[in-house]
Amino acid sequence: MNGWAVETHDLVKTFGDFVAVDHVTLNVHKGEIFGFLGPNGAGKSTTIRMLCGLLSPTSGTALVEGIDVAKDPEAVRRNLGYMSQKFSLYDDLSVEQNIDFFAGMYGVPRAKRAERKQYALEMADLTERRNDLTGSLSGGWKQRLALGCAILHEPPVLFLDEPTSGVDPIARGRFWDLIREMARTGHTVFVSTHYMDEAEYCNRVAMMHRGKVIALGAPADLRKQLSTHTLLRLDSAAPLETMRALETVAGVRDVAVFGGGLHVAVDDGETAMARIRERLGAEGIAIRRLEKILPSLEDVFVALIEEEERKAA
Repeated sequence: MNGWAVETHDLVKTFGDFVAVDHVTLNVHKGEIFGFLGPNGAGKSTTIRMLCGLLSPTSGTALVEGIDVAKDPEAVRRNLGYMSQKFSLYDDLSVEQNIDFFAGMYGVPRAKRAERKQYALEMADLTERRNDLTGSLSGGWKQRLALGCAILHEPPVLFLDEPTSGVDPIARGRFWDLIREMARTGHTVFVSTHYMDEAEYCNRVAMMHRGKVIALGAPADLRKQLSTHTLLRLDSAAPLETMRALETVAGVRDVAVFGGGLHVAVDDGETAMARIRERLGAEGIAIRRLEKILPSLEDVFVALIEEEERKAA
């Protein structure tokens, strides 16, 4: 047995003429936190549903724990936990009743159900709320309960599809603590997200755009892909006027809004900063901050998408 928990080769899914997943090839190590990064509609959820045996591939191969998802989807489902962004919980059942239901659905042996239920309650920090109606829980607590239900049968691989969508930043942070704990205890965690900051928590990430994987690697390695140009952080008194003024400055490749300021991609840092100061000074725009910075994964992703769009054009 090799060290891969998940393997795909030329995986394709079409719906009529629409290509939702376009020849995706990737391998995920056992015990790895693997991030699937990209905007809504990029093909992340469709890929995960194929890997979970919920959708049949149009072509290509996909293996989970060495089992072919097309040939034996039932065996695949027994080896994984799946949590969708909708959480799949029953609001009219209590926390404990939801856990009991999913324990039965996942085929947890009766002799182990009490032990597994207690583990799920403690892991999700819901022991004191076991009798509360699930519908009364906030998004963050439902999220933790959904994860507890997904791991009742002790699956070696967890697929989490946009698990932090729609929950507040504090709940997101706590949930990632649970994900890291899952990985520490030997689970492979395959998680999709459109939050770029969450990709930093992953061992490796695959960036998806229009059904294709356009980059794959460790976050630090992906950031090095922007070594062809320098990135500047520019804060000014008038961001919109600044963007217009920089359109014609030689050596400026791209300007994008980032937080409360601008990220400016340039060919040469020192030369470009001098030209930017000169142009904005001539326009009467005050500069509050102008300095070289390391690119974020969002900068990398934007640059890669722009490159893909140029190729398509």
